Amino acid sequence: MEPIIFHIDVNSAYLSWTALERLSQGDPVDLRLIPSIIGGDMERRHGVVLAKSLSAKSFGIVTGEPVVNALKKCPQLVMASPDHSLYTRRSKALMNFLSDICPDIEQASIDECYMDFTSVAHLYSSPIEAALSIKDEIYHRFGFTVNIGISDKKVLAKMASDFKKPNLVHTLYTREIAEKLWPLPVSSLFMCGHSSVDTLKKLEILTIGELAKTDPAILASHLKSHGMLLWNYANGIDDSIVIAEPVKRKGVGNSVTLGHDVTQREEAAKTLLSLAESVGKSLRAENESAGLVCVEIKYSTFQSVSHQTTLQTPTASTETIYRTALSLFDAIWSQHPIRLLGIRTSHLTEADEPVQLSLFDGDSNQVREEKQKKLDAALDSIRNRYGSSSIVRGSLLSAPEAEKGIGTDS
Repeated sequence: MEPIIFHIDVNSAYLSWTALERLSQGDPVDLRLIPSIIGGDMERRHGVVLAKSLSAKSFGIVTGEPVVNALKKCPQLVMASPDHSLYTRRSKALMNFLSDICPDIEQASIDECYMDFTSVAHLYSSPIEAALSIKDEIYHRFGFTVNIGISDKKVLAKMASDFKKPNLVHTLYTREIAEKLWPLPVSSLFMCGHSSVDTLKKLEILTIGELAKTDPAILASHLKSHGMLLWNYANGIDDSIVIAEPVKRKGVGNSVTLGHDVTQREEAAKTLLSLAESVGKSLRAENESAGLVCVEIKYSTFQSVSHQTTLQTPTASTETIYRTALSLFDAIWSQHPIRLLGIRTSHLTEADEPVQLSLFDGDSNQVREEKQKKLDAALDSIRNRYGSSSIVRGSLLSAPEAEKGIGTDS
């Protein structure tokens, strides 16, 4: 199986995160919808533009230019100073969310990361559908948008995410280079800065395709080792891998946007069971138990409600998670049509960590828990060996495939 690499990039991160913070504090104006920038000192009006809105871009304002120049281009421009502590918090929340979907993440900067999606790709109908779901869930959960680039190479995934913005998914596999990459100007190539563009222009190399077909020796003679790097990137040559950094998860969860609005408890219960299987399997795979279960409902009106409870004994049992989730669901469902269902767990502990048993935990409960552990282990073994669809509960044959949902962070 060829590698599947995602590059996830927040659209105008500093501006989006500042705008959301202001809106949460009662500001009636969304900075993203007016000519605005992040950067510099508002009183002295100096510094450089760190981020800009789309309408500011229409005035010719570019990232990195002096604030004083931006104000000349657009006198009514609204400025906001950067808040790096806020950006760190927003970034951490995003990375925690993504790490629950796939643990193989390499954070490239505060607002972008690479994800080696290969190990979890089988849970989704296609990489594109997975990326679309991730992108949409980020918007619904956090309120900002991202671009996602998909490829079999890191550098191509990076360039794909830089295609048309905002809030879009693009592919740029090695086989698509000639069609999608080569017609673009060399300035669109990753790591090709102004100086390199000027040198290539003197060599009458204007497009990435022309660069890819140039004799590497010529490039090396004018741009040294950087010329070889650009030639490799233009031809999609990149042997770097996603270097995942371990992230201590706060929770494990899953949610699914339903194919149609659900109005019957029986159908919702089937979806919750499928979600509980997915969550329980993830917990067991990491040798973790959860001490808290939360259920989330999003109605067709996009109103969201949730309810949670603490468990007497931490668990990774599918049955326990399901029964708890169904009880929570019954407690909060308003009978209105349901668009999304989710189960989240948190208060994680190692599965073999000693726990304090309740005086009311009889022998029968312990026996039932041990039987459930053995059953879960057997099912996990079969699915790991023969695939996730090799064994399915009869009650789930008509339920949405919850394993194609999105991991959630508590």
